Amino acid sequence: MARRLPLPQVTLCAVSSVNVKATVRALEASLAQIDVGAALLLTDSRLEPDHPGIRVIPIAPITSARAYSEFVLTQLVDHVETSHCLVIQWDGHVLDATRWEPDFLAHDYIGASWPQYSDGHDVGNGGFSLRSRRLMLLCRDAAFRRDHPEDVAIGRTNRQWLEGQGMQLAPRALADRFAAERAGDVRASFGYHGVWLMPQAIGMEAFWRVYRDLDDRGTIRHDFSSILEQMRRGRGGLKRTSRLIWDQIISRKQG
Repeated sequence: MARRLPLPQVTLCAVSSVNVKATVRALEASLAQIDVGAALLLTDSRLEPDHPGIRVIPIAPITSARAYSEFVLTQLVDHVETSHCLVIQWDGHVLDATRWEPDFLAHDYIGASWPQYSDGHDVGNGGFSLRSRRLMLLCRDAAFRRDHPEDVAIGRTNRQWLEGQGMQLAPRALADRFAAERAGDVRASFGYHGVWLMPQAIGMEAFWRVYRDLDDRGTIRHDFSSILEQMRRGRGGLKRTSRLIWDQIISRKQG
């Protein structure tokens, strides 16, 4: 087994009340590549991960995306003792630890860039992001305007104020080497975020296994068309695309 990248100054964190099994898989995939100071799953689900390095922290249910933002901005820092926190979600994780750059830790916030912005405030995505503990503490400051989604609150709404407090957000080029999402190259980054990237990042068969274990398949709705097209071209395409469509019909009725 290859030696894992030592990152003792980083706490790996995931916060979720849905798709928890897939979230555990993302933590395990990351831990296969990096050796961190701590690995935490903050959830209301009762489970014991097989991986001995994952510690479960019981929390109240996260009932919405807005509630997730509020928790990450105000409560997650209470569980982080290291200088930095690597936040991941079920649809993103560390891909290639050899692409780690020490300069990542020289910044207080780094996540995949947002190609839709051209004003320089374009870093970045929170679903796979590295943030310093001192930045996380500032997110609880009375002057910080908390909003949803939490990554926009950090990367855009409060960026100027955060920089005024001495925080350094990564430049776009570095962010694109850190992670791929709407921009960047999933084949040339340390990690990624985005369910539509999963077939490319982990392979179609592995993605299908993850998908079948999801307890909220409606979470792929925003990127359904992209996933459907990739699935159509893969093995068992007709059967699997039919299942995807049916699942979305059911999730909309339940929603």
